[in-house]
Amino acid sequence: MSDSKKMARLALKALEDKKAIDTKIIDIQNVSVIADYFIIASGSNKNQVQALSDNVSEELGKAGYVPKHVEGYSSANWILMDYSDIIIHIFSEEDRLFYDLERIWREGSVVAEEDLETE
Repeated sequence: MSDSKKMARLALKALEDKKAIDTKIIDIQNVSVIADYFIIASGSNKNQVQALSDNVSEELGKAGYVPKHVEGYSSANWILMDYSDIIIHIFSEEDRLFYDLERIWREGSVVAEEDLETE
């Protein structure tokens, strides 16, 4: 299994553990060189958005993955976590609708959770 798939699987589990809303994984390998996967999720309030970010950071950290950059934590409207091969976007519900990354990256393919288990 590729390293990016492992990271995506761990991040997805961490988000699910904190009850992320409408988590989507978008494979952008054939669309862009910036990463292999975008993971997009929402939280219902600032505290949940931060808790989602904290849990992702903790779980990926346990596996030895350190982010290159984290942005937006204090405002918790849109937290971006850049792990090179995967980029995690955690939004408030309102900001997710406004920025609509799924539409912007529609050329990528949505990955089902079970597809992260293969290889």
